[in-house]
Amino acid sequence: MRRRRMAGILPFQMDKGTSKNPNSRICFLASLSAFFWFFLFYFHFMILNKNTTNNNINSSDLHLHLDLDHSTLSNLPKTPFQFQSNPVHATNENQLIDENQKMGVSDLKLETPKSEKVYPFMRALRTGDNKSDPCGGRYIYVHDLPSRFNEDMLKECKSLSLWTNMCKFTTNAGLGPPLEEDNNIEGVFSETGWYATNQFAVDVIFSNRMKQYECLTSDASLAAAIFVPFYAGFDIARYLWGYNISRRDAASLDLADWLMKRPEWKIMNGRDHFLVGGRITWDFRRLSEEESDWGNKLLFLPAAKNMSMLVVESSPWNANDFGIPYPTYFHPAKDDDVFIWQERMRNLERKWLFSFAGAPRPDNPKSIRGQIIEQCRRSKVGKLLECDFGESKCHSPSSIMQMFQSSLFCLQPQGDSYTRRSAFDSMLAGCIPVFFHPGSAYTQYTWHLPKNYTKYSVFIPEDDIRKRNVSIEERLRQIPIEQVKIMREEVISLIPRLVYADPRSKLETLKDAFDVSVQAVIYKVTNLRKDIIEDRIDENFIEENSWKYALLDEGQREVGPHEWDPFFSKPKDGNGDSSDSSAEAAKNSWKNEQRSHS
Repeated sequence: MRRRRMAGILPFQMDKGTSKNPNSRICFLASLSAFFWFFLFYFHFMILNKNTTNNNINSSDLHLHLDLDHSTLSNLPKTPFQFQSNPVHATNENQLIDENQKMGVSDLKLETPKSEKVYPFMRALRTGDNKSDPCGGRYIYVHDLPSRFNEDMLKECKSLSLWTNMCKFTTNAGLGPPLEEDNNIEGVFSETGWYATNQFAVDVIFSNRMKQYECLTSDASLAAAIFVPFYAGFDIARYLWGYNISRRDAASLDLADWLMKRPEWKIMNGRDHFLVGGRITWDFRRLSEEESDWGNKLLFLPAAKNMSMLVVESSPWNANDFGIPYPTYFHPAKDDDVFIWQERMRNLERKWLFSFAGAPRPDNPKSIRGQIIEQCRRSKVGKLLECDFGESKCHSPSSIMQMFQSSLFCLQPQGDSYTRRSAFDSMLAGCIPVFFHPGSAYTQYTWHLPKNYTKYSVFIPEDDIRKRNVSIEERLRQIPIEQVKIMREEVISLIPRLVYADPRSKLETLKDAFDVSVQAVIYKVTNLRKDIIEDRIDENFIEENSWKYALLDEGQREVGPHEWDPFFSKPKDGNGDSSDSSAEAAKNSWKNEQRSHS
């Protein structure tokens, strides 16, 4: 009777006492071993190689997909103020590994793209990459302010100045009345484009020019910058004399409160906003809460420190204001008006070596005006037009322009503050300006004038006149005739960017002072946005050295000792301002406002 094999026992596990033949057991084991090795080699060379090839292709496809999504991200439409990351970029590393494992690539290491930070101004930045859009990177959004911040002031134009009825100066979009024919002595002016423009009317002129700007947008998320049409200069002009600080500050505080509630403000907390104040910066920089202190505190408000303010004279020690030209009498309506004027200035005969239009400052011991006037009187090649109270040829635009047009050099010492309108009137006449303080032009109008000041002007330090009694005539005679011609041509070439075109029209190809200013603001905001994206922060920035930063070349960030340090080393308080000198300068400017060219 045959014994039954135990269930679950393989042949090679049977007892020696089994009835199986030992040879057949050995054959069975050998066959099993051969089958095992055959299967192992087959799996290694056929299955794994095939999967690895497929997975490499899939991996390449995945990287291609990621790259394409990254490169096309900028072309995807976005909703204003709401930006979403691309879904592929939002995938975390574990999810990518899980997907790879599903494809059979457990040991494949993919480089996971870093998640990109998204900012509400990125849509505006991307417009600059669209080469088919002529306004790409140039859009301006204009706040629709309540009329109390601008137009209502013009309705009360008689109250805008203590001494001057500003109503006539706010006509013709801020240009004032056309210059009458009897004011055009010996045909000093060209036939069109000349107006009796007030030197502090930039608020209205600039705002009306903005209405003609070709790249306005109603979508703030597209804007390269945001304009605030607040008549800051006219606002403070109403209340500087005889009003308490609460009244002087009221409109500025109201404006800040209104802006900060707007969704457009939240794009960059106001750092993409700019406004214009057609007066010197000291009118907006009251340093204390004392009733006797000068001006309002607009430029010291936290909101205003984020914005850029364009003024006819900026502070050397603060970073939130920028100098733009005083308005002249000339407001061309087309390119030809400018070209004809420039050619006329090139061909004029200039019989005076130098000239000066201005009044002495006997109450200011630091002023060099008295010495300049005396040198003009003594010189046979110097021309003097004295400006004082009462009837004066300085009140006649044609008399002043006629003198400038007949002079090679025009002396431009400090006014009541660093700057004076006369500098721009003289350059408009093709006269080479002579400055005695770097704050009169070089650190002020860096957007509009060459940083290399020797190309268009002469610099004679004040101490050369005050302490060394240097002869202005001798210094100017030392400049070769050929060099004078080159400098005069440079001045004449600058004329378009120093004048404000007629706000009711638009120049065809030339850029005027408005265009240059807007372009500079856009450049500033665009660079700031790029710095934010790249996490670039200048931790060594010193605001008190703001005047130095304005003179740096492209790419430079660090400032050091400068030859002009002595000019800006006045005692300053904690706000980086010269409290006594700035307030006094602003007061004197107002007291002498009735002098057309003080």
